[in-house]
Parts: sequence; structure tokens; C-alpha cells
Amino acid sequence: MAELPEVAVPSEVAPRDARQLSKAFFARLEALEEGTADHQYVRNTLVEMNMSLVRFAAGRFRSRGPEEMEDMVQVGMVGLIKAIDRFDGSREVEFTSFAIPYIVGEIKRFFRDTSWAVHVPRRLQEARIQLARATEELRGRLGRQPTVPELAALMCLPEDEVVEARVASNGYNSASLDATIGGSSDGEAVLADYIGADDAALERVEDLHTLAPLIAGLEERDRRILHLRFVEELTQAQIGERLGVSQMHISRLLARTLTGLREGLLGTD
Repeated sequence: MAELPEVAVPSEVAPRDARQLSKAFFARLEALEEGTADHQYVRNTLVEMNMSLVRFAAGRFRSRGPEEMEDMVQVGMVGLIKAIDRFDGSREVEFTSFAIPYIVGEIKRFFRDTSWAVHVPRRLQEARIQLARATEELRGRLGRQPTVPELAALMCLPEDEVVEARVASNGYNSASLDATIGGSSDGEAVLADYIGADDAALERVEDLHTLAPLIAGLEERDRRILHLRFVEELTQAQIGERLGVSQMHISRLLARTLTGLREGLLGTD
């Protein structure tokens, strides 16, 4: 059995090098018995070497704010570990392509389980908690629902901020899209009938925006081959006939170009 390459600090391995090293480590991992010290070492090294995939995936959600980036990376690591444990090196699939859906899936699940129904500024989220405590205290003390001035006095906040916190509280809950709308002339009409549907391709916009400069930097021949294959949807044989080269040559050029674009995309984080 071939010796594994020595990796001094796995977390500092560049993404391109990590992709090559991971192949050797996955081959060794499959040959080791689970639960042994050697198996644990190889598995942990794979996790550390591929942390850049987690940072890349988390970067797609950077618009949610830097304060949540650490949480996204942590839950993304769960997805990375799941991908490592389930990856089958015998299949002709790049680990990066296999792992990203697991990582992104864990991050999305985190937002689904913990996020507010709508975006609310952090100060109002904190004010909502303070408001709930103050309301409960005054309700028990007064035997009735407290007024805004009474809440403002206890919370040491201006009355308009108390009102704003009350409004923000509505953002913590959402109505089901399957909820029936009362008084509708359509009978059993539901909320989903009156709103637009999610565009499944919307998440590709950011990827396409990132790919644009990478494609622009390709040689004219490579850009033309991409256009013929993915815009005009010609087969590799048809592209070869149009350019006067063999199908095998087109296949090699296309594979090289796609690999370069994939590496450039993963390296932009």
C-alpha cells in the first residue's frame, strides 16, 4: 500500500492541492477499518483539508450578515463530515461536486430551523425578548394587559421603540401557505394561490455572475466550444465536424475547460 503524502497543517492546504490529496486519502480511508486510529487520522485530515469547501458554501449566504458566518461554518462542517462518510471513491464523481450539496443543505436547514420568518434587525430581535419579559411581568403585577407607556417605563425605552418591537414580533411567526383564506369567493382558496412561486434556477444567478469573468478569460476556441455545446446544444461529434477535429479531441478540450472553470469557481471564495 502506497504511503500517504505528508500534510503538516491540513487546514492550510490550498483548495487545488486539497482536491488532489483527497483522492489519495479517500483511497486509504476505504482500505482502513472504521474505528481504528489510522482511520480516524485519515478522516480528520480529510475534514481539515476540505474546510475551504465549507467557507465557499457559507460565502453564498454572506448577505445574511457577518455575525452569522461562524454559525454557518459550524453547521456546514456537519455537512462536510456527512459527505466524507458517504463518499464512494469508486464512482467517477469529484468530491467537491459531491460535498457542496451536503454542506449547503445543512446551512439551509440551519436557517429554516432558526431564522425569523422575515428579516428583522438584531436590535429589534433583542427588544422583542425584553418586551416579552416586561409584558409578562406587568401582566402578573397589574392583572391586565400593560399599556405602551407602562412597558416603556419598565424597559427604559422610548414608547416608539416599544411599538416598533411589538411590530417586529410579528416577524417571528409566519402563516402556512396552505392556510385557507376566509371570505374568499373561490371557496377553498389558500394563501399559496396568491403569491409567486420560487424560481428553482434563482440560486444559479450568483454562480453565473462568478463564472462570467472566468469564461471571458478563456481562449477564443474554448469559448466557442462552450457556446456550441451548451448554447447551441450540439453534440461533441457535431462540434468536431464544425471545427474540423476529432470528437475525442473536443472531449479532451471540453473536459479541460470545465475543470479549469470549476477550480476557478471554487477558488473565488
